[in-house]
Amino acid sequence: MRRHFSLVLMAGALSCVEAAAQKAPWQPPPGTTTINVWPGKAPGVPDNTNPEVDTTTAKDNLIAGKPLIRLGNVTQPTLTVYQPQGKNTGAAVVVFPGGGYHILAIDLEGTEVCDWLSEKGIACILLKYRVPDTGPFPKSNAALEDAQRALGVVRSHASEWHVDPQRIGVLGFSAGAHLAAALSTHYEKRLYDPVDAADQQNCRPDFAVIVYPGYLALAEQNFANNPDITVTEKTPPSFIAMAEDDPVHVENATAYFLMLKNAKVPAELHIYAQGGHGYGLRRTTLPVTTWPQSVEIWLHTIKVLQ
Repeated sequence: MRRHFSLVLMAGALSCVEAAAQKAPWQPPPGTTTINVWPGKAPGVPDNTNPEVDTTTAKDNLIAGKPLIRLGNVTQPTLTVYQPQGKNTGAAVVVFPGGGYHILAIDLEGTEVCDWLSEKGIACILLKYRVPDTGPFPKSNAALEDAQRALGVVRSHASEWHVDPQRIGVLGFSAGAHLAAALSTHYEKRLYDPVDAADQQNCRPDFAVIVYPGYLALAEQNFANNPDITVTEKTPPSFIAMAEDDPVHVENATAYFLMLKNAKVPAELHIYAQGGHGYGLRRTTLPVTTWPQSVEIWLHTIKVLQ
């Protein structure tokens, strides 16, 4: 009898360990509104998919002393809308978290960013785009399809969400920063067959904030410009921030800035001496974490904020 009881306890303990290892997926915060990006399945998503999961483990690094959610197996893209707190400026920002097109740092580079923007009177729309292996374009079209569709959906809801359809920008980190640049240069033609009226809306961002980007310069080609990111005079005004000691290589920021400059697109570049990669908005003792204040000033400079 004792042996049987011990086996039951062991089985229960193992079940608890397995449950802890497979964390519940991320849920949008209370007080926000979430809608699907696509009316049905996203293009090319198979019938049998794994459920979303927080892939973070106890061995993963902390950012500013705190853990983060690394959301994986995203096959159903969503938009989570944060309405402005206090005075509504009429501006809106669609946020693309980073994660190497493998996972989404959904809190560090998503919800925390929307908290900051909504407090400034800016509507924030968090895009949970498909991962893993959904970019960079053109290796995969999936994430850019989600981004193109997202901008159209936001503009189609502009009146309902009290947003000026001519002041809708994007803000991305790391792979999400690449996605913001890709959308800024691939908006004239959808990569998918139109679904509904939202796809008749313009999906060009009115401005872009590019934070510690990847994939914009080719390290294996002496940091040449990525030929799949073609800047023209119609590319939206952009703000770029990165640390010189970023292991992803600061040339991704400088190369994109020079592309913008050569096309006579208004751009602002901030290079910090130290900071590494993947800090989001979390404050440290390093000046790199003051970049959000510089973004606020820039948004006034380009007249997005009055």
